[in-house]
Amino acid sequence: MRKVTHSQIIKLIITLVLYIAFLIWVRSWWGIIVIPFIYDIYITKYVKWSFWKKAKDATVRSIMSWVDAIIFALVAVYFVNIYIFQNYQIPSSSLEKSLLVGDFLYVSKMSYGPRVPNTPLSMPLTQHTLPIFNCKSYFEWPHWDYKRVAGFGKVKHGDIVVFNFPAGDTVALNNQQTDFYSLAYNAGRQVYPNYVNMDSLTRRQQRTVYDLYYAAGRTVIFNSPEQFGKVIYRPVDRRENYVKRCIGLPGDVLMIRNREVYINGNHQITPTNAEFIYKIEATGVPIPLTLFRQLGLSSEDLQDYDEGSRSFAIPLTDKAVTELRKHKDLIVSVKPIDVSGSESAGLYPQNLYTHWTVDNYGPIWIPAKGKTITLNDDNLPIYERCIRAYEGNKLEQKNDGSIYINGVKTNHYTFKMDYYWMMGDNRHNSADSRYWGFVPEDHIVGKPIFIWLSLDKDRSWFGGKIRWNRMFHSVSSLSK
Repeated sequence: MRKVTHSQIIKLIITLVLYIAFLIWVRSWWGIIVIPFIYDIYITKYVKWSFWKKAKDATVRSIMSWVDAIIFALVAVYFVNIYIFQNYQIPSSSLEKSLLVGDFLYVSKMSYGPRVPNTPLSMPLTQHTLPIFNCKSYFEWPHWDYKRVAGFGKVKHGDIVVFNFPAGDTVALNNQQTDFYSLAYNAGRQVYPNYVNMDSLTRRQQRTVYDLYYAAGRTVIFNSPEQFGKVIYRPVDRRENYVKRCIGLPGDVLMIRNREVYINGNHQITPTNAEFIYKIEATGVPIPLTLFRQLGLSSEDLQDYDEGSRSFAIPLTDKAVTELRKHKDLIVSVKPIDVSGSESAGLYPQNLYTHWTVDNYGPIWIPAKGKTITLNDDNLPIYERCIRAYEGNKLEQKNDGSIYINGVKTNHYTFKMDYYWMMGDNRHNSADSRYWGFVPEDHIVGKPIFIWLSLDKDRSWFGGKIRWNRMFHSVSSLSK
């Protein structure tokens, strides 16, 4: 019998204590089956885990050492990404000027508690697609139900949050920048342009029209793979990662009036770095690029500006508006754009006719776990996606208006999860909850803690590409 040393016993005990503590934390007792293997590694050594070290061929030893190191690294990264933190890069300007395109964030999974993955068999460091091979980077089986382990806290008003895109469950691969449901409704409206005057219809008749739009749009998309691409489904944890600011919590009533947000009737302070689009009337004298730089404007912000333009629109913070108005030789006026009369088609919910706009929206109640609502023609379109898609129920509304959930006639529903309302600080250039609705709790990924790298896409490596002044700054200090 192999002699066991005190060192082996101590290492085994430490490893088992840490491993069992991990199992208790994630509440997964399936992991117990690994304990005999841990025991064998330290004590019995029946399995020759490092058999390759005794190979006579030096090439075999060299190759296997690399394979061993890579496997260990992938396993370590896999668990770190799931339970501790992950890297996230800001891809769009929806949170400017709080977070900038090119910011690389350390996202803590511990802040709100990490999720046990829905799809545990996946390639580390990939979200849903394997580079080069352009195929799925995960297996759909086994599929685990949603479970979140204990974290340091909960989502609060004003938190910047990384989450999986709720409307990203169905994806047309050639149009991934637009959610499938918007694509379908827009395509349906092209099939039936100016179909009917919604103001003349009842709620139930309006719903019939929207169902017609959606059905026609789906048919167009599925029958046009050369334009829209293959349509696929993605599990929750494999949907695109988004980052926005949490504006509303479960149980809140949210309303936007003249750009100002109200929660439960109380006015909310707009973040200092929030942007809105302003109409600029200029003298025609070319505005120096350095001035735009000083205002924090990127090339994306200046898409509507040509050198010498007398009229153009750009997103500005309050501070930038004040600074721009000082340049009387260049600027005639800076006025906010009125979007109060903008077309509300495309805002959430897309199958409810409202006069809501991005600046005047709601009121809308945000679902909370355990809360029961009475369903009717006015609110069913708002909550049906929560009931059907996020909480997995079969929902039907008959021609007489009666509602059936899982085959049972009812006009009440009790929510199983908490939901959140997310918005970008670039309020007129952000695809957020105003367009695709609530974020379920099982979609919450984590909280950005600090910026570890920031790259300006408009500058060269030797011309200020690295934003040194943003590196290792906490996200909270830059986004108040």
